Amino acid sequence: MAYLDRDRAARLMAAAGLDALLLFTPEGFTYATGASPGVGTMWRRAGAVAALVPADPALAIGAVISDLFAESFRASSVVTDIRVHPLWVETADIRPHDGALPVPKLIAAAWAGAGRDSGFARPETFDASHGFRLAGDLLASRKLQAARVGVELDSLSVSDFSLLTEALPDCRLMDGSDVLRQLKMVKSSQEIEHLRTAVRLSEIGIGALAAAITPGQTRDALAHVWTSAVQTAARVQDIRNLTGHWEYVSVGENPWSRGGVVETGSLIKVDVGCLVQGYTSDTGRTFVCGEPTAMQSKLFDALSQAFDAGLAHIRPGNEMRTVHQAATAAMARAGFPGFTRGHFGHGLGAGLGSEEWPFFSATSRVVLEPGMVVAFETPWYVDGVGGMIIENQLLITPEGHEVMNALPWGLISV
Repeated sequence: MAYLDRDRAARLMAAAGLDALLLFTPEGFTYATGASPGVGTMWRRAGAVAALVPADPALAIGAVISDLFAESFRASSVVTDIRVHPLWVETADIRPHDGALPVPKLIAAAWAGAGRDSGFARPETFDASHGFRLAGDLLASRKLQAARVGVELDSLSVSDFSLLTEALPDCRLMDGSDVLRQLKMVKSSQEIEHLRTAVRLSEIGIGALAAAITPGQTRDALAHVWTSAVQTAARVQDIRNLTGHWEYVSVGENPWSRGGVVETGSLIKVDVGCLVQGYTSDTGRTFVCGEPTAMQSKLFDALSQAFDAGLAHIRPGNEMRTVHQAATAAMARAGFPGFTRGHFGHGLGAGLGSEEWPFFSATSRVVLEPGMVVAFETPWYVDGVGGMIIENQLLITPEGHEVMNALPWGLISV
């Protein structure tokens, strides 16, 4: 299903002076159409797919797709106005034809039925210019051939932009990256459910990892426990849209090591996430094998004070920079005025990594809105002590925020 809110899109495009958005990234395409972009996007070059979103909600969304994924697109998307271009993969559909025909004639009939002419030749991968011209057809069919069109300039290569300009000579191509970011910032109910499922699975894994912490246990073994528990939970709960998982687990005094063996007094930092339908959770917890040292307690207590101070400012109407200011001030009060961190968390969604715009940074004037899902964190990595983190996933509500985690977030002795 598509997640894009057409009314919100109309308001944001009007404010940006755009008549339409033309989305070429895999994430933007899926967000607008609800369908997989297919293998043509594996190189992250524009032109394999496109989603056209007119500012006027009365005008239908359109899509450019590849022939290999046309059938699955029609089955999974409500978008019906599509343009199809070929990939490098050879195909044939014999189902509508007489199976009693000799095989060569049957295949020829399938190709002819698909509209293939005698001069047809597949491209090396895909022809970006062809995809861009088909996007132009979509624009022209909505009388937008000379429109102000927003494209994702933050992900469009110079060479692809040049080809796009040639294909759409009458359009004014503008940067629509910020409009798309603001659209994706506020989540639909289905996106929120994906993130709920993801964080629930992640915490099942954290619980299993915590139970496995004993002297002599390796970092890799603990990470495997987490991964296995997540996969088992998804299978037992019949969660079929788990699309990935990631972990940054560290053990011991070197927080950057991918190795390490648990000893009495070791810190175990767990920063993990699961992806459901491409939407990633993000949770951080810190454990200590045995009792914490005075140093560990002092540092983690400062992080706890910063976390509480920042959390108090996470509510609708507040700029995200106020959270950063509160957390930084709390670290100073705790005895660490030189503590500096670029951001104390970020948005969550379906992007390239686990961190998505916007950020709880010192300069962010983004105003928190109901429907946003964010990760708020106070981490610290001290060589000679270890990694420490408190990180929760939060849903911004009309009244404030909802903590989507169930596990406690103090320094936990095991």
